[in-house]
Amino acid sequence: MRDAESVAAGTDPRVYFAAERTLLAWVRTGLAMMGFGFVVARFGLFLRQFALVTAPPGAAAPAPASPAPGLSLYLGLALALLGVASNVLAAVQYSRTLARLRRGETYEPPPLSLAVGVSLALAAVGLAMAGYLSAYAR
Repeated sequence: MRDAESVAAGTDPRVYFAAERTLLAWVRTGLAMMGFGFVVARFGLFLRQFALVTAPPGAAAPAPASPAPGLSLYLGLALALLGVASNVLAAVQYSRTLARLRRGETYEPPPLSLAVGVSLALAAVGLAMAGYLSAYAR
């Protein structure tokens, strides 16, 4: 039998509003990652065009300074896919939370947090971007 506190928490609209705010925050985060991924993917193209424009007239086209000119495309794609994945996982987490609330169960955080997973993935992409930028600066 359910205790009075869990029943009250399940019927309190503030609990549902908090779950919805969390979902919307993850959607905002996912959209920002997708947009930033697009910018990063186009960064390599910008650098190649900039090198062509700044070359002296009549000079041969400069060789790319980067060891992997397409790396920004892959890093940007990784960020965009991470944004999509975070939106999908946030929707799944939201629907599970609503189902638990409707059953009157108390909230228990999942063993694998979406925030920790996204943070670690962003750290990995950030390290790859730092390595790319340091290789390009040489």
